Amino acid sequence: MSAFVEQAAVGVEPPLTVIEPSVGWMSLRLKELWAYRELFYFLAWRDVKVRYKQTALGIAWVVVQPVVQMILFTAVFGHVAKLPSQGVPYPLFTFAALLPWTLFSGALARAGISVVGSAQLISKIYFPRLIIPLSAVLANLVDFAVSVLVLAALMAYYGYVPPLAAVTLPLFVLLTIVTAVGVGLWFGALNVRYRDIGYIIPFLLQVWMFASPIAYSSTLISHSYAWVYSLNPIATVADGFRWSLLGTAPPQLTNVVSSVSVAVVVAVTGAFYFRRLEKTFADVV
Repeated sequence: MSAFVEQAAVGVEPPLTVIEPSVGWMSLRLKELWAYRELFYFLAWRDVKVRYKQTALGIAWVVVQPVVQMILFTAVFGHVAKLPSQGVPYPLFTFAALLPWTLFSGALARAGISVVGSAQLISKIYFPRLIIPLSAVLANLVDFAVSVLVLAALMAYYGYVPPLAAVTLPLFVLLTIVTAVGVGLWFGALNVRYRDIGYIIPFLLQVWMFASPIAYSSTLISHSYAWVYSLNPIATVADGFRWSLLGTAPPQLTNVVSSVSVAVVVAVTGAFYFRRLEKTFADVV
């Protein structure tokens, strides 16, 4: 205050900062995300704590969902439909694909509604809005880490040891995250303007799960539709998890290239679209 008075006394105007809305297709300004990294970690940790606050089972819900799905898939597709599982016990076969699917579906579901859910925060202070959906995706990695322990126990029960291909597992996890971030950014921005998105996401996830080789093997897909199937990054992720952990048939290189390309394009365009619309979030949300 004294410095301001002294400047006024000598006729020196204080520095002026003007905040204006962005114009056109602005840059992503990724350096700004690093400057707000503490807020990024705080929001992610907040999502983890709020999710299991005042629950009887707490973080055990992370285990309950994929385990129940595994049991249902085993009963319906494994015993009734008798679908092939590439020589792997069906419970282990399906759980290995449910692991990345749970990460993807949880991240997408939360990222898609994260901006509307943070309306009070957005309308009060400035920070890079990209932090909100990204922190929602990051929070799901905690659930994923717990589920990995369940899969490890299941593999030990069936006597499976991961092959050398397991070193590629982080790459498939990264592909899952990039896909979830890309689709989540698109839906997160659209949900601010069109609240129907909140109803579309659960329906889309149901369709997407059965369009991916979660409960069945990708070897059942006809070769004439293989190129369409390769455009689904989660299909490549499911095959990649099974290959790297259980030694099943590896995903084809052309499918991997197609899936990675789709995931990157969706993530990049989603980020730019999100940044373009974020200047209206505080007014619309």
